[in-house]
Amino acid sequence: MSGRATLASYVINRRPAPGFGTAPQIIALVNLAEGVRMMTNLVNVEADPSHLTLGMPLEVVYEDRDDMVLPMFTPTREAVE
Repeated sequence: MSGRATLASYVINRRPAPGFGTAPQIIALVNLAEGVRMMTNLVNVEADPSHLTLGMPLEVVYEDRDDMVLPMFTPTREAVE
């Protein structure tokens, strides 16, 4: 898989469940370049709608959580500029 995606939808969760990080969290649906849609979290971006646009390009980053490694997504350099 390429690790590329676009933002399809999101919600800003201000009360995450125990064990799922700190608030606020951006829970997102992303469209992978390969045509699959998946639920994930966005990281390295402010949890503010003015910084989140539908269709924005994203790339995968991996986050260690206890004994797991989870795929998360962050805006690409092009999306930030």
